[in-house]
Amino acid sequence: MCGQCLRRAPPWDAAWAPFRYGWPLDRLETRFKFGDDLAAGRVLAALWRGEPAPVEVPALIVPVPLHRGRLRERGYNQALELARPLAAAMHIPLGRDVLVRTRDTSAQTELDRIARRRNVRGAFRLRTGSALPDHVVVLDDVMTTGATLAECTRLLKRAGVRRVDVWALARAPSH
Repeated sequence: MCGQCLRRAPPWDAAWAPFRYGWPLDRLETRFKFGDDLAAGRVLAALWRGEPAPVEVPALIVPVPLHRGRLRERGYNQALELARPLAAAMHIPLGRDVLVRTRDTSAQTELDRIARRRNVRGAFRLRTGSALPDHVVVLDDVMTTGATLAECTRLLKRAGVRRVDVWALARAPSH
């Protein structure tokens, strides 16, 4: 773990982010996420599938949800589009509707670490009637400060999930 994680351990049990968020991956990710380029997303998913997977295989993959307004605007959830082929390749069930984003949060890109945490606090809930296994992965496209993944992790752990790992395509370098 890094020094910051040693000082304040994250709520998740393990993290997997096989790529560094930098050139050229960041350009492809931007085209995928904001440029309506699903082909770029397929390339990113194929790259991810080619990486050695963690030894501990989860019982369920849960993509970070978008708020319905953002989903309507974008047309797709980038985390779900990355999770779908990864779950299929690893033979892991996909819990696409386990988490619901209840609040349309501000874009995280311009916020600092503390503001990001505040921005996503209470922004998610579990879908009523969701059956949860002991080991769940929360999946997102990019991990910057980890605020979104931490909020989802805390929610799942409060619901009784014993082990929550987080997976992201790429980890943004800390400055």
